[in-house]
Amino acid sequence: MTDKPAESSVELHELIARRWSPRALDPDEKIDERQLRALLEAARWAPSYGNTQPARFLVGARGSETFDRILGTLTEANQAWAHRACALLIGLAVTRNEKGEIPYATYGVALAAENLVLQAVAEGFAGHQMAGFDADAVRKEFALPEDVEPVVAIAVGKPTDPEILGHESLIERERAPRQRLPLSEIALRDWNKPAF
Repeated sequence: MTDKPAESSVELHELIARRWSPRALDPDEKIDERQLRALLEAARWAPSYGNTQPARFLVGARGSETFDRILGTLTEANQAWAHRACALLIGLAVTRNEKGEIPYATYGVALAAENLVLQAVAEGFAGHQMAGFDADAVRKEFALPEDVEPVVAIAVGKPTDPEILGHESLIERERAPRQRLPLSEIALRDWNKPAF
């Protein structure tokens, strides 16, 4: 199962409904430069506090030295599947500029990352965002300045048959339906009073 559209109470835009985070990625697929540029242009046009634009991305297409360096900073569990991605990225937050501390810098990276993964869906790929990486290893490996904070790792690839994951528990997890809290728990008129 490579397509798991969101089940929602009203129709969602196709890009949002189709966005999910697969681990079963096709190792034979590639991402071309135009497609990769489109993902990063989408990230570039994300909103940010006071237009401070704190998001930066380390970008490695599979087969590149940067890809291997990013892969080496991921947890073993994520390395086990992310090595099949077409590209690996690390979202970084620039936390200071000439005016001082940038408010909400990590939130700016989050907005940029979501734009990036939605553009990935538009390009026929999926983007899997990960917290499972070693931020200190990223800092050291890429000689990041003190005011740059690693926030998220992202694997971009083409979803494929979950059997590629090899372990039954991972295959079952990949095939399981997507789940979210009901809208009544997240949209509130007052605390514990649903808006819908």
